[in-house]
This record gives sequence, structure tokens and C-alpha cells, in this order.
Amino acid sequence: MPLQSSPIQAEITQSDGKSFEQLRRECLQKGVLFEDPDFPAKDSSLFFSESVPVNVEWKRPKEICSDPKFIVGGADRTDICQGQLGDCWLLAAIASLTLKPETMARVVPPDQEFDHRYAGIFHFQFWQHNRWLEVVVDDRLPTVRNKLIMLHSASYNEFWSALMEKAYAKLNGSYEALKGGSTMEAMEDFTGGVGEMYETKNAPGNLFSIMKKALDRGSMMGCSIDITSSAESEAKTTTGLVKGHAYSITGMEEVNYRGQTVQLIRIRNPWGQVEWNGPWSDKEWNYIDKSEQIRLQQNSTDDGEFWMQFEDFKRNYDKVEICNMTADSLTDDVKHQWEVSMFEGNWIRGSTAGGCRNYIDTFWTNPQFKLQLEDTDDDDDVCSVVIALMQKNRRKLRKEGLDLETIGFAVYKLGNMAPEEEDHLGKDFFRYNPSTARSKTYINMREVSERFTLPPGKYLLVPTTFQPHHEADFLIRIFSEKKAGIKFEGLSLSTCHSIINLMDVDNTGKLEFHEFKVFWEKMKKWIMLFLSFDTDRSGKMSSYELRSVLSAAGMRLNNQLLQLIGLRFADENYEIDFDDYLTCIVRLENMFRTFQALDKFKRGRVRMNMMQVKPLLHHT
Repeated sequence: MPLQSSPIQAEITQSDGKSFEQLRRECLQKGVLFEDPDFPAKDSSLFFSESVPVNVEWKRPKEICSDPKFIVGGADRTDICQGQLGDCWLLAAIASLTLKPETMARVVPPDQEFDHRYAGIFHFQFWQHNRWLEVVVDDRLPTVRNKLIMLHSASYNEFWSALMEKAYAKLNGSYEALKGGSTMEAMEDFTGGVGEMYETKNAPGNLFSIMKKALDRGSMMGCSIDITSSAESEAKTTTGLVKGHAYSITGMEEVNYRGQTVQLIRIRNPWGQVEWNGPWSDKEWNYIDKSEQIRLQQNSTDDGEFWMQFEDFKRNYDKVEICNMTADSLTDDVKHQWEVSMFEGNWIRGSTAGGCRNYIDTFWTNPQFKLQLEDTDDDDDVCSVVIALMQKNRRKLRKEGLDLETIGFAVYKLGNMAPEEEDHLGKDFFRYNPSTARSKTYINMREVSERFTLPPGKYLLVPTTFQPHHEADFLIRIFSEKKAGIKFEGLSLSTCHSIINLMDVDNTGKLEFHEFKVFWEKMKKWIMLFLSFDTDRSGKMSSYELRSVLSAAGMRLNNQLLQLIGLRFADENYEIDFDDYLTCIVRLENMFRTFQALDKFKRGRVRMNMMQVKPLLHHT
């Protein structure tokens, strides 16, 4: 099952709410070229902390050359050459993207060119936090002496890659926001896939098989060499490799060399200038069959692309990043049907930013998610699950002095020690119960993901920052072979306000103990009522059951009111989650109580003046 939730059409992000087609049509009708007000051709779009070269000019492709093209001879990995920006991680991901034509067509729609439809506007689509977004840009690009200074193609008149980088910079706030990153981050934004990382020095023995299977399944891959200090960044090794630099992996093959099978890997450097000069960079090719040489395109003149023996690869590189289009294990020959559960949350200082387990006094305050893992009846009595924790919008926040938080998570087995009715487990549970599984490490990457094999049962997932009191928004994706029941322990602020308004009979703005006791009796009945209609324990009920559930709660409404309530609280799948259900019940209860107090003669109608209406609006 594809991981990306591919909508029919990506969401519009332009501030005026207009789509690419609308904007292009308007420009063509007016005879003007598009100028993007959301990402203007100004210094602020380039850098927020660095000074911009005084001789930078923003130019359209038709001002740079006489015959600009969007794509020349098909988009391929040789179209990506790095400019002055330190975003090789992005370039490596784009190079991998060009190897996947269907995915490429999604991210870089082919319906644009410098022909009669040209209006100075182009569009691209990126995945962000479980949504596909349409990003439009004008084609004014930063140049110095008529040369592009950022990402560009080896062909002087090809501009798709430069415009794509501009769109990605707009999505993240500026070009400077793209400096430094993980190849996997961009790969996920191009696919909606889920990432896995391997350390070559501590990898499974079948790493070559894992990586080859990944390529065969359409996964995107990158690799890099670690640095131990900032001085090593972009330092060249004696074998021609660059430390701290992102490379893309473009091929995996086995060849017969002098009577032995040799495993080879093909790698591309986005810089296109520095290549591996060790074994298989030259003479070894003379000892394999000519047809093999042709098949592997060894004689290709692509700058920056090279083959090396896999054992040399493991010795020289430190990390491999794989973005899988499905959650199938790369170590398993069996393909599974995967379900994905998602939830968004946040760490808030003084409330839910408790830090990691080292800080036991605050760890328990972190957001908690209860999971129900079910056996898939494949006779192994275990459940496969992939948990991916992603922090949101951190590149955009760089201009405010914020960067990636160091994040991770822990999973706890729930049993008799943690009664199901407990909404939020306290400090003692975590003090006396070790985690069943956890992320390998806490790291300052956008996403941390791990694959686990766990017995069926109930679990508690606790996502955290490493340090307490650090704030961030996050997205959790849980991939399981059967849909994992997921329950967020908490109600929205709006629902809490509604509850207080309902039960606060003395108007103190808070609930006294006797008021809370009355509310809790109501709450237990409402929970049981919801569960009776939430038959699959998904945390949602069908909006078609609204009449029945309200009737069971003693509230009988006409069709018009039911339709209005359904429109207000149901999502696009005609489902109502528990939080919205509770808000609906509480507000209706409040309205019924207010009406009955005003309808002193039980006539079924009341007359109200403005002073009586205002409190009613406030409490509902």
C-alpha cells in the first residue's frame, strides 16, 4: 500500500487561494508575467542572516538565454548541479527522484513550458505532514553576471531544477533555510514515504541485498561520510570522496570479475566534479565482459557518477538513508498490506514538554498515545510496526533562531499495572516500568523512525524532546500490518471550555469538587454511549449515527438541526472523533438546560432579549 495519502489534487498554498491554472490564465488574459507576492524577488527570499552579494540580479530564463526550456531531453540526474548554497542533501534527493518517472511527474508536473502558455509562472507539488501541497513560483531566479548562482542544470537553457529548488525554498521560507540537512528529509517530501537509516559499520550482513531490494521496489537512497568537526565539512579524502557531503545511490549490481562475483554500487555526487579514484574507477572494467560494460553504462561520461565495490563503499561511507514507498521490510521477501495511523501534537513548555526518561520528574507529562496491536494471523504471534516521529516546520523557524530539536520516543507495554481507565499515566508508572522498545537514539533530525516486532497487546507510545521545556509541533505515523488502534490522551481547549461552562453553575470560572462529581457521572455515560457506536475502536463514529446517539442521550432534534450539527462536527469521511462528539454533547446539554430554564411555562418556545442571548452565545 502506498504510504503517501495521494489526494486527487494538492492543496493550494498561495495566499490569495488561487491555483496555478487560475493564476496562469489571469496572466495570459492580462498579457503580464506573474510576480509572486508570497516569495518576492528580494534579498529576504535569499537569506535571513547572511548578507546578499551586491551584484545579485533576479532574472527570468528568457533574460538569461534566448531559447529557454523547462526540460531538455527528459529530466535526469545530470540536470542537477550545485550552486553556492550548501544544500547537497536536496540535490542528492532530486537526483534520486529523476530515476522514478511516475513520482517525478507528481512533484514536477509536465504541463509547463516556455511556449504559448508561458506566463512567468511554474508549479511543483511537495508532501508536508501528510498533505500534498501545490507551490507556485514566478521564474525570476538569482544570478550574478547572467549566471545562476543556485542549483542549475548542466544544460545552459534547462530550468526545471532551478525552479524546483526555488519552490522548495519558498515552502521552507527562504533559500538559506535549505542549508544543511538529511537527504531522507527531501526524499520524504517528494514521496510521502517513510525513512530508514543504516550505519555501514554496524549494518546487517545482508546490507547489499537490503539496498538492492530497496532500489528494485522504487525506494530512493542516499549516503554520506560523517565528520568529527566543522573543519572536516566538505573536506576531500585521498580517494576523491567528500566528507559531510550528501550523495545519491543510483544503482546496485553484481558482475563476474576474474571468475568471482563482485558486488558494485553506483553513486552520484551532486557537485559533479569530485569522484572516487579507487578500485573500479578505471582499469578493473577491462576484466569484465564487454556486454556487461555496456549494460552498466560504465563508459558514460556523466560527471560525478561512479561505481565502486560494495566492500569499499562500507569502509568509506558511514550512513545509508532509504526512503521506502511502502512500509514493507527490506529484509522480508513477503509483501504485506499496511495500515497507517497518524496524529499531530506538540510539546509545550510548562505543560507537555517533559523531556526524555532521564528527567523522570517531568517525563510523564509528555503526550501519551495508547496503541492496540493485533496479530495478523500469520502464525508468528507477533506484530510488525513502524513508528515514525516527525517534528514540523523547523526550517521555517530558523529565521526566528530555532532549529531542529533532538527527539526520540519510547514504547511501554500496558498490562494490569496500568488500568485502562487511567487517562494519563503518572510518574510512578515510568519509575517502575522499563520501556519495551524505543528509538535507537535521540537525534536532531526532522524524523526518527524505527521498525519493531512486538507481541499483540496494548502499548503506550511517548514521544519526547531530549531536554525538557523545549517546544515543537510533531506528527506521528504508525504503520502496522493491521490498523493500530490509537488514542490521544487529552481533550481540546475548546472542549474543556465547554465542559466548564456547562458545569460551572456558580460562574466562578472553575469546577468545584461537587460540580466535577456531577460532570464525571455524565461523562461516564457519554463515554459508554460513544463506545457503543465506535464498534471498530477507531476513536471515531459515523455521522450517520448522530440521530441515534443523540436520541440515546435524551436529545431529540429535527432534521435541519441534525444536518447543521453534522456539517459542523463531521470530517471529510463523515466521521466524528471523540473530542468533537464530546463538544457536541456538552454544548447541546448546555443549550437544553438554558432553554428549559427560560421556558418557565413549558410551551416549547421562549422569547429572549439581547441580555439573555449574550450569555447563551458565550456558553455554547
